[in-house]
Formats: sequence, structure tokens, C-alpha cells
Amino acid sequence: METFKNFLIITLLFSGLQLKAQTNQETTAKVIGDKNYVFAATSASPLNAADINNVMSRMPGYVGNGGNINLNGSNYDLSVTPDSLVAYLPYYGRSYTPKIGDPNDSGIKFTSKDFSYKSTKTKKGGWLIQMTPKDVKDNYKLTLSVTKTGNASLTITSNSQQSITYNGNINWPKVKKENRQ
Repeated sequence: METFKNFLIITLLFSGLQLKAQTNQETTAKVIGDKNYVFAATSASPLNAADINNVMSRMPGYVGNGGNINLNGSNYDLSVTPDSLVAYLPYYGRSYTPKIGDPNDSGIKFTSKDFSYKSTKTKKGGWLIQMTPKDVKDNYKLTLSVTKTGNASLTITSNSQQSITYNGNINWPKVKKENRQ
């Protein structure tokens, strides 16, 4: 009898996990298809991780983590809607062209109303999305690789900065968008 109870509990547990995974897949497919989602960054991996680790190692309390910068608990994201791209992401790496003006204007922050967007379905059921804003000061190319369960990787290349990759998740769009610019 005890074995049967254990079997029943394990069966219910796995069926619940499968149901949750299927819901994530359906949600991800819907928001990607509607072109209405938020990529929430959980970590950043700059191209020059060795240089950053070298500088950060001089700071008290720093524990090197191979160039992977934890962004959990932050509000860094990329919002995509049919008519706009809004990026609010930190930048770690080498900049070839200095930003003149506000010293607090660091990172990758822009709002674009004119952009190209191309979504391609992958063989494993995910998506490869390429976006290029046309009305922002810097020349950014964004490549978002999304799995069918909503895990994603965003790579941003620019003529004025080294490339950087962010890992995170695809979520429903935020109901109320605060002004961060």
C-alpha cells in the first residue's frame, strides 16, 4: 500500500511538471507570434570577460565567476511590441566611441519606433529573432534566440561597442511601463 501511495505521488508530481512546461510552451508561442513580449535579463556575458574580471578582482568582496554577471533581481529588459522596441540593459565591455553628455547615460538604453524584425522558427521548436532599430543614435543589431519553453539569449552587436550577450526569459508584457529614459 505504501508503494502505491509513493507511485501515485510521483505520478502526480510529474504530470504537474509536464502541464507547467506545456503552459510555458503555449505562452511563449503566443507572445512570440503576437510580437508582444518582454525579454527579462538574468545574466550578462561580456565579450572581454578576462578584462572585466581583472578590474573587478581589485574590488573588495568580488568573487570571479568567469565573466558571467548576475542580473537577478534587476529590472533590465527588452520590451518588444508590434510598434516599438524599448531596451533598458546594462553594458559591460569596451566602448570604441565615448558617449558624450550625461555621465549617467550608460548601458544600452533606447526606444525605437522604426525597426526591422525577422522571426524564424528553429528545428527544435524555438525561434531566432533578428531586430535592427533604424531610428536610434547607435547602430545596434539584436539577435534573440528563444527556446520553446521561454528561455532566451540576446546578443547585441554595435559598431561602437564590443558585443555582449544576455541570458534570461521571455515574459508577458508589463501592464504599466514606467519611464526609464
